[in-house]
Amino acid sequence: MKKHPQQVALITGANKGLGLEIARQLGRQGLTVVLGARQGKAAAPAAALRAEGLDAHEVELDVTSAADIATLPTFFETQFGRLDVLVNNAGVQLDDGPDVSPDTLRQTYEANVIGPYAITQALLPLLRQAPAGRIVNQSSILGSLTAISQGQGGSWATPGYTSSKAALNMLTVVLAQHLAGTNIKVNAAHPGWVKTDLGGDNAPLGVVEGAKTAVRLALLPADGPTGGYFHDTERLPW
Repeated sequence: MKKHPQQVALITGANKGLGLEIARQLGRQGLTVVLGARQGKAAAPAAALRAEGLDAHEVELDVTSAADIATLPTFFETQFGRLDVLVNNAGVQLDDGPDVSPDTLRQTYEANVIGPYAITQALLPLLRQAPAGRIVNQSSILGSLTAISQGQGGSWATPGYTSSKAALNMLTVVLAQHLAGTNIKVNAAHPGWVKTDLGGDNAPLGVVEGAKTAVRLALLPADGPTGGYFHDTERLPW
């Protein structure tokens, strides 16, 4: 098919919260945005973005489903003929204390590490064809070994979530090294403590502020960094 005339971005976990706001902000920058979510939950948010005048679409995507992930390359090839930006935003925090069962740990890694890796691998051929491919992994300061070792995580430093975000950070570094010298930049984003289902009502930031880091990394110029870990423009310690 004829290649879509504008950049196309996939945002996972985009039916609400940070993912939806990232899609909105990228759409306002002129990108075509595809909202990924499971159980048809992206349809209504995508329609709402279209009502705002944005070019928004939806795709069925459970990040733990190999079957859903397998459909992505064909979806983007047939619908747009391209993919320029991948924001691995979807994630879970299933443990709320120091004790976590192996099953809960496994489910956390399926959503927070294996899912983003599998989606990235499936879509890399399309991203390689983009003039300026960008991969953004939505991480957290709780994935920083430096921060956690200094006691900055407090009660939020639970075994499953923190270790999964540290693993996602490592995938970011390894993938960036693997793609060095190509058109693709890979970075990890810490959104800050944001009022979402995960962050809770006491968080100081709204989703508009929380989305800014991922959006900035998704729109990096050719001389921008790769293999980094950022909050806003600040490079964070691993």
